[in-house]
Amino acid sequence: MILKIVFLFLIFMGVLAMFGKLRIPGAKRLASAKCRKCGRYRIGKGLCPCSGKAG
Repeated sequence: MILKIVFLFLIFMGVLAMFGKLRIPGAKRLASAKCRKCGRYRIGKGLCPCSGKAG
C-alpha cells in the first residue's frame, strides 16, 4: 500500500514538473527587470548602481 502511494506521488510530481517547464509565469517581467550593462536585478524604478555616479 505504501509503495502504491509513493508511486502515485512520483507520477504526480512528474506531471507537475512537465507543466512547470511549459511556461514560467512572470519570466518576461523578470528579464526586463535586469540591468542591460551588468545583469543585476533592478529594484524599483530607479537607476542601477552601475550606471550611477561612483560614490
